[in-house]
Amino acid sequence: MISIQNLSKEYNGVKVLDLENINIRKGESVGLVGNNGAGKTTLFSLLLDLIQPSSGEIRINDVNVHANEKWKKFTGSFLDESFLIGYLTPEEYFYFIGELNSLRKEEVDAFVLQYEEFFNGEILNKHKYIRDMSKGNQKKVGIIGALIGNPELIILDEPFANLDPSSQFRLKNLIRELITQKNVTIIISSHDLSHIVEISDRIIALEKGKLVKDIETSSETLEELNTIFSV
Repeated sequence: MISIQNLSKEYNGVKVLDLENINIRKGESVGLVGNNGAGKTTLFSLLLDLIQPSSGEIRINDVNVHANEKWKKFTGSFLDESFLIGYLTPEEYFYFIGELNSLRKEEVDAFVLQYEEFFNGEILNKHKYIRDMSKGNQKKVGIIGALIGNPELIILDEPFANLDPSSQFRLKNLIRELITQKNVTIIISSHDLSHIVEISDRIIALEKGKLVKDIETSSETLEELNTIFSV
């Protein structure tokens, strides 16, 4: 599904990311962890062609991300509020994303309605602009927007941040359903190690732009990660 080869990114001569070889299989749920400045957001930005690499390449379904846009047709993502359109209501935003995926309004309505429990009655039919919503509710809009069109690959940066405990619980269930029922590939970053271990098949840990751990999750994974980041 994803092949990363000799990937690096430099700013003003300082290398902030340097990865030799990472392969992610279709249907895997991958948790990306690391301290601030580890390179997680840089990697996501490279995966989504938001920035250009200093060297190396990323291929998604054998498509070179930085040379061809075909990967966009099967990729959904939400990194932060910059992905949203603040002067739209959630419904207008969902319709906009739906139009990009050649979906009718009725199809978008039916899709979004599946996630009413996750919205907890706070998103739809409120006649409220996205910019005026809480950070947590903005996060919910962005996450569901990323799912419109049933993408094969979903990339989410810190999806649990700003969500209340009930919403975090619902999000974990939502992600599990995507993995088991739709066989999507999901890459999620989080500072919450317990959440990320719970929903991931595999953990990739970065530190100062380097890969320090790439492991399949097991009953010992959380303890192992705690040991790494307690040093």
